[in-house]
Amino acid sequence: MDVIELSLLNQIWLSLEITLASMITSITGMAGGVLMFAAMSVFIPVRSLVAIHGTVQIFNNAARSWFLRHHIRWGMCLPFAIGAVIGAIVTTLFIVQYVGEFFPLLLLVGLIAYTLFKPKRMPSFKIPDKHFFWVGIATGSMGIIVGAIDPLLAVFFLRDDLTKEEVVSNKSMMQLFAHLTKIPAYLFLGFSFIDNAYLIIVLSLAAVIGAKLGIIVLRYINTRVFFILMKLALLIAMGRLIYQLVQMGM
Repeated sequence: MDVIELSLLNQIWLSLEITLASMITSITGMAGGVLMFAAMSVFIPVRSLVAIHGTVQIFNNAARSWFLRHHIRWGMCLPFAIGAVIGAIVTTLFIVQYVGEFFPLLLLVGLIAYTLFKPKRMPSFKIPDKHFFWVGIATGSMGIIVGAIDPLLAVFFLRDDLTKEEVVSNKSMMQLFAHLTKIPAYLFLGFSFIDNAYLIIVLSLAAVIGAKLGIIVLRYINTRVFFILMKLALLIAMGRLIYQLVQMGM
């Protein structure tokens, strides 16, 4: 796989964009990963893009989880981690060659639409901690098939019994687990972490700085405003997924 070499100016611009994207994730609970991917796609060829983006996201989510470590609920994160590994393995070995992207994305749009627009009398996706095992299986599978794990996870975090810090910390920890399951796939596809170590370190450092700055801002955001921003980010993500579905149908 290619060794990515960027000019100093491009490294600076990309680092600034990644810092901003990481801040947005810390402040709203989501959306930064999509922005980060879009920024990287301008400078990095598609063949290496997924691997570098996923690796930077590992450091990004690890840093955010560490900064908010006192808010992590291991009772939901550990079952999720086990489920994510199972989902990724089963999908990689037995399912991915038989399932296209269209129907998983359509299901994801349906889940997001229900979460955002359901009548108040209808139940939300407020599940017990141990049932995040099943969310892990779905997320591990979705990550292999379409890579869209952020909107799927957000559906299960729009709930009134979690603080904004708990939403960001636990969702980040789960995304960390999900991205870690992809490393064997990157190695299998021939991506060289060693040859691209410098760029990965620079971009990961930018992501960590953005995560820290975002956590600082998060302290001063009202909880109600936080969930409004999270719903707005989820609505934008749904629009992007619908656009992908339309493109597939054309």
